[in-house]
Amino acid sequence: MKITQPSKKPKLHSGFMLMEALMALTVFAIVGVSLISALNETGKLANMMQREVAIVRILDSALTEALSMPTIEEGTTTRDIEEHEMEIETIVELLELENEDGQALQQMYKITVIAYWYDEGQLNEQSAETYRYASLYQL
Repeated sequence: MKITQPSKKPKLHSGFMLMEALMALTVFAIVGVSLISALNETGKLANMMQREVAIVRILDSALTEALSMPTIEEGTTTRDIEEHEMEIETIVELLELENEDGQALQQMYKITVIAYWYDEGQLNEQSAETYRYASLYQL
């Protein structure tokens, strides 16, 4: 019986395993960075939407407050809302309108509410407006 020595071939499998591990780590790193970026953008969008809802709510409240006054007068009023770092301006204007018959509509007012605030160093504004017939609210 003759004993032969096994031939010595280079081990390629260990080099490929290291390369596969590095490739898998690279893919996981790319996916992880993409996921963190997507979560960050989602958080910014949710924060922006929450801010917009608060602004709309504030404008609606200011408009309702101006409409519910028993007597209405022309002019401009301004007030600060410190908790939202915002300024609200309410403008009441007397309108000169006519109906279909050409008769003047008296005591018709346009009410505009404008919110001003700073966001990222830039002045922003948003407004809402409505009309009110003053005689409708008198007893």
